[in-house]
Formats: sequence, structure tokens, C-alpha cells
Amino acid sequence: MGRAHSHAWRTAGSFFDLPRRPELAVLVGRDRERADALGAGFGWRKVSTDWRDVVARDDVDVVDICTPGDLHAEIAVAALEAGKHVLCEKPLANSVVEAETMTAAAEAAARRSGTVAMCGFSYRRTPALALARELLAAGALGEVRHVRAQYLQDWLVDPDAPMTWRLDAAKAGSGTLGDIGAHSIDTAQWLLGSPIRDVSAVLRTFVPTRPTLTEQVGLGGRGRVEGEREAVTVDDAAAFTARFATGALGVFEATRMATGRRNANRIEINGTLGSVAFDYERSNELEVYDATAPGPAGFRRVLATEPEHPYMSAWWPTGHGIGYEHGFTHQVVDLVRAIAGQGEVSPSFAEALQVQRVLDAVQRSAADESRLTSVALD
Repeated sequence: MGRAHSHAWRTAGSFFDLPRRPELAVLVGRDRERADALGAGFGWRKVSTDWRDVVARDDVDVVDICTPGDLHAEIAVAALEAGKHVLCEKPLANSVVEAETMTAAAEAAARRSGTVAMCGFSYRRTPALALARELLAAGALGEVRHVRAQYLQDWLVDPDAPMTWRLDAAKAGSGTLGDIGAHSIDTAQWLLGSPIRDVSAVLRTFVPTRPTLTEQVGLGGRGRVEGEREAVTVDDAAAFTARFATGALGVFEATRMATGRRNANRIEINGTLGSVAFDYERSNELEVYDATAPGPAGFRRVLATEPEHPYMSAWWPTGHGIGYEHGFTHQVVDLVRAIAGQGEVSPSFAEALQVQRVLDAVQRSAADESRLTSVALD
């Protein structure tokens, strides 16, 4: 995430006409040697290992939080109280209580000094998904009846994949549910413009212990296969049904155990007048079905690379796709514009708190034999 966010801050102003130009002031990391290397590679002016000192600096206007979840609340609240704008990676926190504290701090800071706080659900900024949002908002699908969302990865299939912070509830809050399931929840609620009201859920941990990590590589790494293993304290997979405030039925699945699926972030929405379907493994495409159109029935493939599609006028010629990193660039663009008063910040901490409450309801339902569980309301 540090690399993805650094790239975004560095490139946003080069492709988009921004009201303010981001400057890469200070990069903070726990490991000074690695932080120095990353800072030099992306052009950060300074590097530090103490986030508290950086939050207090006069030359820092925005604090971008890419830490494990157990540090989100402390850093965000301190930054907001210091008058900084905040971008915080998802999920917002490790608990509803922490997310409520962060949201209250964001709202107080906004009233006090006009600061902006955004949660980093970057998939919202994929042009094809943003196009789906436009279609839904325009009523093109009619009354939505079904939401079908899957997020499938396979980087934990090997039982000897090592223990990392994402498998430790104290640091991550939850496992697959919060790591990738949160994206599906946010995407679905954002597309429909409607919150989830209740859920019935199952969580599973297929591999209860993992080798101790010896070398971090990507999301995982290499571990000491021989010797004692560490206990996994989060879920490997989550599945739940959901009811939206509109009455639409949702079916959600998230797993890091789907052999062969690298990053299949999928959603399909069915309405009375049509449907849309999206899969991030074909991220430049949106499938659209218009039930009102004459002629043979069937989904049509929309390549979301036209200048009139969301964000695409700043990029390449029609038909030249964009990738994972561009969602983070679009995130910076929207944040900077919101800071300058050009549009509302979204997802706000309040929106991210709603996702946190759904995560909490899923966990409570799974712990109670999948009993139908209401999502807490304001």
C-alpha cells in the first residue's frame, strides 16, 4: 500500500488538472532502511520512523495512513486533532467503537477547521464500476432485486504459507472478511445507494496454524516450515446473505482460499429493467444487459475506456486500458478536489463506519449459529 499510495500522490497532478499540487513531504516507516529506499524511489523529501513527530509538522497538510488496522484510530485521531486532512486505508478500524471514535473526530475537525477525512475503498475509482454506479443512479436497472458479490483470492491456499499480520486479529481485526469482504460490502452499498440492514453469516478458518514468517514477500512470504507454528486468529473465508434497506437480497462470499483465483473481485446486480456485472480480473470491462432493448437478448460488453467514461479523459486513447494503480491515483484526485471544496468527500469516515457495522454484524451472526443479525444504526 505504501508503494501504491506513493505512486498515486506522485502521478495524480501529472495527468489531472488539480486545484492544488500534492508534494511528497515525509514518508514514515518502521524499518528505516526500507523506508529510505522507498522514499528515494518515489521522491519523498524526507523519511521518518516516528509518525507522531510527522503529524505535528507544519509542512504536512495530509496524513495518509497505510498501516495495519490496529494503528488506524490512534494515528487518524491525532492527525485530525492537529488539523490535518486524512486518507485512511480500509477497513476504517478494527472495531465499531474505534470507527465511531474516528468518525466523531472527523466530524468535529470538519466543523472546527474544514478538514477532510476519506477512507480508501479504491475500487470505487475503477472506471467500469463508476460507470455502473452512473447507470444505477439513472434508474437504468429499474428496481434492484439481487446483489451477488464475490471476492476470491488464493494466496493462503498453501497451509505452509507463513503467518503475517493479516492473520492476527490483534492487528487486522478480522481476516478475509475485513481485508477483502469489506470491499464487496462498500461496493454494493455504494452502487445501490442503500445500506445493508441485516445479515446471516458463516466464517471459517481452514488452516488454524501457520509457520513463523522469515521473509516478507508481497502479501505473504516465506516461513520456517519446521518447528512450532503460530495460531491463526482470523477467518480464512466468509459467506453471508444480506438484506438491503430497499428490500434487495444480497449474497456475499469472500475467501483467500479459492485456488486459481488471484484477485477475482466480482459483483452482479439484477433489476427489473436490466443487469450489470463486473469482474476485476477484467477491470476495464462492464457487462450490461438492457431488458428494454429490442432484438436478441444477452449481455453486451462495454469497454470502459471512452473519454466520457469516469476518469478516462485524463488517460490514454480509447481502447488502451488502465490498471490497479490508477484507482489509487483517482482516489488522490477526488481527495484533493474535496480538500479544495470541489465536491464532497466519499467514502467519508461515516460511510466507512457503516461498512464496519456490517462487518461487526457478520461476525456476530457467525458466532451465533448464523442467526439473522441486524446491522447497528446511528
